Amino acid sequence: MKGRGAQPHTPREAKQQMNVTAEEKLGKVPEVTLSFWIIKVAATTLGETGGDAVTMSMNLGYFVGTAIFAVLFVVAVGAQIRASRYQPFLFWAVIVATTTAGTTLADLLDRSLGIGYLGGTSILVAALLGTLYLWHRSLGSVDVSAISSRKAEAFYWATIMFSQTLGTALGDWVADDKTGLGLGYQGGAIVFGIGLAIIAAAYFWTRISHVFLFWAAFIMTRPLGATVGDFLDKPHADGGLELSRYWASMVLAIFIIGCILLLPQRAERMRVADR
Repeated sequence: MKGRGAQPHTPREAKQQMNVTAEEKLGKVPEVTLSFWIIKVAATTLGETGGDAVTMSMNLGYFVGTAIFAVLFVVAVGAQIRASRYQPFLFWAVIVATTTAGTTLADLLDRSLGIGYLGGTSILVAALLGTLYLWHRSLGSVDVSAISSRKAEAFYWATIMFSQTLGTALGDWVADDKTGLGLGYQGGAIVFGIGLAIIAAAYFWTRISHVFLFWAAFIMTRPLGATVGDFLDKPHADGGLELSRYWASMVLAIFIIGCILLLPQRAERMRVADR
């Protein structure tokens, strides 16, 4: 019998101990639970109202707004990558930065550059799929539980940025009654809510890859947040409630902070593939 502190005597035992250590190592992103999705939807909604507050209410325009939020994103994601462990407030600050930057960038592509909702959506779908392809080709997995290097983190945040921007363009395309599908903000929210419910059902009752379903849900929550955010702050004539973008953003920010403080969150346990 080996004592509690005994060393492994065979290569197989050594490998088993290494596997246990790898399984118990914690990552720098949160475990994907109900709390994660609640905060994620709130953050995407804040991204819409916050982005609109800067570009529309402050009249800074989409180009200046995109530049501001791009700088905030770079600073936040740099701090996140340098961090040695999962820090909830830092992680969600980066998520909010991607949602606000994604909002203004999508609006810049769709409106200021005249590409249109469908054109912007198509470009962003290609960018997102290309990033996921390069990530998988380079590291062999796009699973969030396998993010064990700065390179993987860089791919993770690039994927999130493209997914957030895509979600804004997709939400606007579905809701807009002039150049889109014309479902309105409430109709769009219902469509994307149903989409999320279908993904959740597939997660529990099918054998579809959970990694694929995670990214599908992550992308789907963005247009849901975009349409809810637009419903809150757009004029009555456009089908919105015409609430103050500043107040809506502040309430959402307080809600997110409260969720981070009160809802249980754990760091994702990393699974490092055998070499």
